Amino acid sequence: MSVDFIIGIAERGVWTVLLVAGPLLLVALGLGLFVSIFQATTQIQEQTLAFIPKIVGVLVSLVLFGPWMLSQLLNFAYSIFNNLHRFIG
Repeated sequence: MSVDFIIGIAERGVWTVLLVAGPLLLVALGLGLFVSIFQATTQIQEQTLAFIPKIVGVLVSLVLFGPWMLSQLLNFAYSIFNNLHRFIG
């Protein structure tokens, strides 16, 4: 195994993690920003107000993006297992 091969696998792994986690993180970030602006304008400082919309938004986006996220993970796992003979040599 060459160093370039290992770096390529690590790069694909990091890219896959970013692709899979990206939609959920963006939804949580957007909702958190919206709730923060809402709290600042109305001066409501309720702690649960910051968490509940993010939890609901992440769950909804998990339902929407879940099949795509699973297919990305399966493609990466398939490519790892398909090239297993290259790891041993």
